[in-house]
Amino acid sequence: MSVVEDRVLTQDVFEELARHAIRAEEALRLEFVNGKLGVKAVPDGDHGRIIEWLTRLCMQADPNRWLYPEQGLRIESYRKGNARPDGSLARSGAFVGQGEWAGPDDVLMVVEVTSYDEDTDRRDRVEKPRAYAETGIPVYLLIDRDSCEVKVHSQPDGVRYEQVVTVPYGKTVTLPDPVGIELDTEPLKNWTR
Repeated sequence: MSVVEDRVLTQDVFEELARHAIRAEEALRLEFVNGKLGVKAVPDGDHGRIIEWLTRLCMQADPNRWLYPEQGLRIESYRKGNARPDGSLARSGAFVGQGEWAGPDDVLMVVEVTSYDEDTDRRDRVEKPRAYAETGIPVYLLIDRDSCEVKVHSQPDGVRYEQVVTVPYGKTVTLPDPVGIELDTEPLKNWTR
């Protein structure tokens, strides 16, 4: 694989780089958000358990929907970025035939669970809320294992989410329409260091 020099990384170059990384022995998860190449930490067991728990809750609320783990999405204005959310809630079959990097039009909610790495603050708390709001994804759910809080971002205006509700673990929070789920966050206490 060639080294990326001091030049602009385009979406096409990123997608080619990501294809090579998938074939590599190392477990790399690449993203291209806010014009920057990023490497996402490989999830730990508690991270996986949180996604499993949330998937079950979403299916109980509406069995015609699925929380797709790690589905690559084209995001940001004019689809010039690529993210791999921990979960993307959409109707069952929404991404059939779209390949590795799908369009976000059918996504009702994206989910990120913070990892214990140095890029979490910038990536999950700053860049992704802006990118997902630009894309028009109705709900961004951030499960923040560092602060033991859940943040529900909603009402994207094309630049940012106008509504952000933050609750500590143990409280119930509403995932607004089009998701429409009451989320009891008590179980999250079991899966945080």
